[in-house]
Amino acid sequence: MSRLTRAVAPPHVVNIDDLRRLARRRLPAAVFDYLDGGAEGEVTLRENCRAFETVTFRPRNAVAVPHCDFRARVLGAELSFPAILAPVGYSRLMHPDGERAAARGAGRAGTAYILSTISGHKLEDVKASSSGPVWYQLYLVGGREAAEAAIERARLAGFSALFVTIDTGTAGMRERDIRNGTGELMSGDIRAMIPHLSQFLAHPKWLTAFLLDGGIHKLPNIVIPGHGPMSLINVAAALADSVVTWRDFQWLRVMWPGPIVVKGVLTGDDARRAIDVGAAGVVVSNHGGRQLDGVSATLRALPEVVKAVDGRAEVLMDGGVRRGSDIVKAICLGARAVLVGRAYAYGLAAAGEVGVARALAILRADLERTMKLLGCISLGDLDASYLDAPPGWPR
Repeated sequence: MSRLTRAVAPPHVVNIDDLRRLARRRLPAAVFDYLDGGAEGEVTLRENCRAFETVTFRPRNAVAVPHCDFRARVLGAELSFPAILAPVGYSRLMHPDGERAAARGAGRAGTAYILSTISGHKLEDVKASSSGPVWYQLYLVGGREAAEAAIERARLAGFSALFVTIDTGTAGMRERDIRNGTGELMSGDIRAMIPHLSQFLAHPKWLTAFLLDGGIHKLPNIVIPGHGPMSLINVAAALADSVVTWRDFQWLRVMWPGPIVVKGVLTGDDARRAIDVGAAGVVVSNHGGRQLDGVSATLRALPEVVKAVDGRAEVLMDGGVRRGSDIVKAICLGARAVLVGRAYAYGLAAAGEVGVARALAILRADLERTMKLLGCISLGDLDASYLDAPPGWPR
């Protein structure tokens, strides 16, 4: 067993929060808080996790469950378990192998990986890294021409689904990033970074890896006609000029022949609009609490969206998933599968691909144990009867 593998093995790492602790130790504050933080007062960030704590289980005891079937079919792909790696912007800041390591980890675990438009590695390299399904998440930063080029590249590379994020009309107010100088780091301007240098010097292993990787890279999947790849610092401003509207889906439907999934749905009305424009699925998501603070926790919004969709599209959910029991609760309330973001990104930041693999192994073991203790043999048997929700929750 290698030193790196031992670092994320028991007893050092037992749960996702242990990986978070290791990530915090390895990363400078500007990078850790970029991953860990949320918008404004971080109310929604906290509520995403707290919502899972307020929902309790109703197990079926005295039931023998020698094995569990937790395979899931999502967007035509057979997954070994219902946890998909969510798009995490510029994962290369957390570890030089970034998105490639995440894709490899997902493939080896038998699940899917969703690549963010704002990634540090070329989409073709990321697709080649995975033995499983890889899907592309689209922002319209850079304009339609840049998006069309990326969509065509993704199609030719073998990406099989397109996730379109609709909740980023402007960047959320992430106060930790302002305090830590995250924008200055991403600008690559050494002079602007001087007030924040101490945090980087205090993490020499991360800093050495970062510098050997070439520092801040441009965004290889947002290629502006006549200018080349977009600089990372331009993304926040570009979001305000690239709002996705429902009319855009007519154009996207022509550009992309495969399934389109709308990410960022929190109401039944938006879920119905997504189906009207031809979406094959929706993701109940508040962007991990990183955009509009004070919106509903996604677990609480999930039943309303499931009811509105009424079986006409697949419903996925993200936000606050840290344990396999969280996955079970989401499926009981109607999700086909969940997306996990911070849970695997903590592992990536702590130990690269080894950390991603450890995060997924923890979630998978949690999931199996929870289902056995519930007395449930298959994901298909899970429903709201296995849960007690607080008064006032939609069911």
